[in-house]
Amino acid sequence: MTHYRYRHIVTFDETNLVGNVYFAHYLHWQGHCRERFLADHAPGVLKDVAHGSLALVTVSCSMNYHAECYALDEIDIAMSLRTASGNRIVMDFDFHRSGQLTAQGTQTVACMRRDDHGTTPIEIPDELNRALRAYSD
Repeated sequence: MTHYRYRHIVTFDETNLVGNVYFAHYLHWQGHCRERFLADHAPGVLKDVAHGSLALVTVSCSMNYHAECYALDEIDIAMSLRTASGNRIVMDFDFHRSGQLTAQGTQTVACMRRDDHGTTPIEIPDELNRALRAYSD
């Protein structure tokens, strides 16, 4: 399986008083990975999001934690497409430190069109659909 890879170095402000990474940062890093993917593989979609005509709305996310991470650890985040249909995209995220699986997450995103009347569901934009298919199971 092909994964989109994003590398993150843990900063001290991402750790708690005990010294390990605070759990919510893993979800934040999912967002970083997703945004880098858009910049690298679907820049038109990123432009539409930035201009407000398209919203990629996170409707659910989850994380399972397997090992602690600490400041200055290099984290390799591997994102893959689980499914995409209608206006929904489900992505899986694997977090590794030095080859060890430290966490796994899933995120579901809905594609929505913004206009003067609010938001309405739309099909996954073609550019995004093509880019995601290269990273499917």
